[in-house]
Parts: sequence; structure tokens; C-alpha cells
Amino acid sequence: MSIIDFFAWIVLIVLVLSTVAVIVFLAMLPGMIAKKRNHPWAQAVTVGGWVTLFLGLALWPLVLIWAYVDVPRPSKSEVAS
Repeated sequence: MSIIDFFAWIVLIVLVLSTVAVIVFLAMLPGMIAKKRNHPWAQAVTVGGWVTLFLGLALWPLVLIWAYVDVPRPSKSEVAS
């Protein structure tokens, strides 16, 4: 094997590892956003982000939108009733 072959293997390994890192970061992103924004269902958003990882990130935009949507909390009068 020549130097070019070793360089090609190194480039291939770096590309594969960086692709995996980006995909894992994208799976973690909705959960991190939901926790930062104190979303009432932050844990569900986190699970949704990881589930979309196994679905090929097909529903990932919906989970990302869900991380930004704040669910209105019941008012004090509704809770007291």
C-alpha cells in the first residue's frame, strides 16, 4: 500500500466518524432545546429525537418544532376547581 492509500483510508474514517457525530448531534438537538426552554414534556421530546434517529430522521423536523412549541399551562383557577 502506498501513502495515497493510507491517506484515502484516513479520509474515509474521518468522514464516517464525522457523519455519525452529526447524526447523533441532530438526534440530541430537540431534547437539548426542550430542556433549555423548560418545556413541560422535555423528556418526551428527547425520546422523540432519539426515535427519529432510528427512523432515518424522517420525522425529525416535527420533533424540532415540538421542542419550540410551548404548551399553555392551566391557569390557577382551572387547577383550583
